[in-house]
Amino acid sequence: MGPKAFTSSELLEVIGSLVSALRTYAAKLPAVVSLSAMPVGLKPSPEAVTAYEQTVYRCRSQGAGSPFRGLMDLLIESLEAFEGGRLLGAIQPLLMVLDRLEAMQRGKELVMSAAEEQRIKEYRASLNKILPGNQPELEGAGKGL
Repeated sequence: MGPKAFTSSELLEVIGSLVSALRTYAAKLPAVVSLSAMPVGLKPSPEAVTAYEQTVYRCRSQGAGSPFRGLMDLLIESLEAFEGGRLLGAIQPLLMVLDRLEAMQRGKELVMSAAEEQRIKEYRASLNKILPGNQPELEGAGKGL
């Protein structure tokens, strides 16, 4: 018997783990520092990097023969950015993975349950909350005069 096929649910578990790691890391960053270029002292802990790496490589090894193999490069890109403390660089590839999953579903290459669709929405919302500019410093900002 060959290896078990990697499912969309398993991929979403991986993405959920990565989103959680990014949220934990983002919570430790000072709000006033630009998130695009972090000082060396604010990189994720070696333990956090190792956990992120193990999650990505578990997905990579299991997803090799699946329809998701094209997404693995994006996960590795996210890992490399996370290792370097580049939060934005880690978030963007994950958002692209979510976009690709939704496109695969629209193109009928992938069938997802309503629960899986909801998880994608939740992960996207979590990632977008981490991005700078999601909470204007001044109340009423962007609403005109």
